[in-house]
Amino acid sequence: MRDAWGKFVDNDIKLYAVSYDDRETLGDFAREQEIPYPLLSDVDSEVIRRYGILNTQVSSDDAFLYGIPFPGVYVVDEQGRVVAKSFHDSYKKRDSAETLIDAALGRIQLSDDAPITQGGEDDIRITVAVHGGNGSIRQGIVRKLVVRFELADGLHIYGEPVPQGMVATGIDVEAPPGFVVLPMEAPPTHPLHLPAMAVDLEVWSGTVDLVIPFYPHGELASEVRALDNDSIDIAVTVRYQACNDQECLLPRTETLHLTLPMDVVDVPRLGMHLGHGQREGSYDSTPAMKRLIWRKFKQNPLGFGRFILKSIGLEWQARKRARQQK
Repeated sequence: MRDAWGKFVDNDIKLYAVSYDDRETLGDFAREQEIPYPLLSDVDSEVIRRYGILNTQVSSDDAFLYGIPFPGVYVVDEQGRVVAKSFHDSYKKRDSAETLIDAALGRIQLSDDAPITQGGEDDIRITVAVHGGNGSIRQGIVRKLVVRFELADGLHIYGEPVPQGMVATGIDVEAPPGFVVLPMEAPPTHPLHLPAMAVDLEVWSGTVDLVIPFYPHGELASEVRALDNDSIDIAVTVRYQACNDQECLLPRTETLHLTLPMDVVDVPRLGMHLGHGQREGSYDSTPAMKRLIWRKFKQNPLGFGRFILKSIGLEWQARKRARQQK
């Protein structure tokens, strides 16, 4: 969010972040990390509860973790109405800043500095681009592979379902292990009746953006080890058939290639995060962690003790399994 701050400003979008950290922690963090937008302190998780995003998988027995929200974003318009929201099942999956800006604007704005390649023909231009974060692959960040069709007037391509003998538009991605592809996102189709063939179809016309979200997991990029490669290559195979109201062109299959840069993640300056080859922050999180532990201990001394015992038990079980595997 910090690195993309200029894009929020250019599009007149305000940005706020809420956490259960205390004001001193947020002030130090904002200063050391040069955070340009407001960080709001909700130490008792009151606002977090009102928004319905309290992480209910974390109980009061989890001590200083209790009260954290599910990581996510609400996008609201000038009247305060929610127009989009983004939540994932793990803190290791987050949408890029560009995706949130697109949600606010209601359209995809491809960046000039993103990995991009083009194909197609005169009446059917195809652009394949990686959207968000200059196309970099980073653990925890969901990027979007955008396949943009620019169709000449009168032409359309098909969505599912189609009659036998016709080809629906499809996209396949070939990438290294650890490259996780999510279901395709597509704009609404519109109905088209072809009297000559006596069929009703669902089609796209004009400029069409088909989007495939993706993210890397630990096999490809991890916060606990250095990167194996500086970049990866992916192949995007596009299948489609373009038609007008009278006739159809021959089905086409085209494979386009992209090279995507790999990037490490930003980690706090805490002992558990250091030495793994990531981008270590200048902000020393140790005092903030100590204050958090003390605050939670005062709120629930017994719960904190149970958390320590639980942590010790999990660590003992992990070491036992490791010995058995040897």
